[in-house]
Amino acid sequence: MEKRLSVNLQGGRHSDVYFSSSFDDLLKKTEEWGDNVFWVFDENSAKLLFSLPEKRIVLESGEIHKNISSLEAIISSALESGAARDTRFIAFGGGVILDMCALASSLYMRGARLTLIPTTLLSMVDATLGGKSAIDYKGGKNLVGTFYPADEILIEVSTLSTLPDKEFRCGMGEVIKHAFLSSSTELFGFLEANKDAIEKRDRSTLETLVLMSLEVKKEFLEKDPLETKGIRSFLNLGHTFAHALESMEGYSVSHGEAVAWGLGRAIEASSGLGLVSQSFSTSSLNLLRSYGYDVDYRIGKDQWEAFLQAMRKDKKKSNGVVNFVLLKGFGEPLLMPLEDDFVSSLTVSP
Repeated sequence: MEKRLSVNLQGGRHSDVYFSSSFDDLLKKTEEWGDNVFWVFDENSAKLLFSLPEKRIVLESGEIHKNISSLEAIISSALESGAARDTRFIAFGGGVILDMCALASSLYMRGARLTLIPTTLLSMVDATLGGKSAIDYKGGKNLVGTFYPADEILIEVSTLSTLPDKEFRCGMGEVIKHAFLSSSTELFGFLEANKDAIEKRDRSTLETLVLMSLEVKKEFLEKDPLETKGIRSFLNLGHTFAHALESMEGYSVSHGEAVAWGLGRAIEASSGLGLVSQSFSTSSLNLLRSYGYDVDYRIGKDQWEAFLQAMRKDKKKSNGVVNFVLLKGFGEPLLMPLEDDFVSSLTVSP
């Protein structure tokens, strides 16, 4: 495996990102850890291995299971397996598994070792770097969690060939978000120029795509590792709208598709406030549409109150006011509150 990226975080901690040359190369790397490990899968990711390791737990799949019961199941199973503080917790799966395993690892005996092996595009570009571990709680997305970065992240893009189109598109929502947040237009241009190769899941193209996306995220993380300066909050572009939609719909809408829809709302808000040009707004929305996102969808009037209540649980709330991440252009995000009537005009069907 080749180390392609290293992110320096709070207190001298760092996360190293490795890309493997094949699935066999990935499995060879896992053999280095020996027997002092505890693996966490879900029903989908467990199918990617011919034989499962002895010390493991396989959880039910889906956001609906990202809860305190699953967290307790991980910790109980680790304890029963004889895991100690020097045991390496290995999360093998999508973002739900990575987030929950990281949280369990951070709590187990006050902190066990942690490796993340993402198997979906969304988890590769979103749930790996930065150390945010969490579960959903009482309708709030990622409401209970810790900062606990993995010391290593292993990426093998061949797992993306197994994803249904909807799941792959889910991850592309976060990639496109990073394109808007980058001070360079390189990623945006790459997405425009390589759409066919990306959708055909060409291996080399996907490796470049994931690495470019992570490089954008790295820039924000190193400036604000614990989200105390407001800089890291910019990575939540589109998420205030997205999380409210997900919560309101009982997580039947995928995270990436909700993010893409939220990006559309954030871009329209930025345009409506005169922060970005019409050409920026048009080209950005067209890119989202070209990858199959329904950015023109609006919720029903009868859903507005539920959407509003879900939005008010947003973690970027300060002094009781919800702040939205908007844009002034590529790589120029800002935080600001929006009036409920304005949010309604962006989200509710006339």
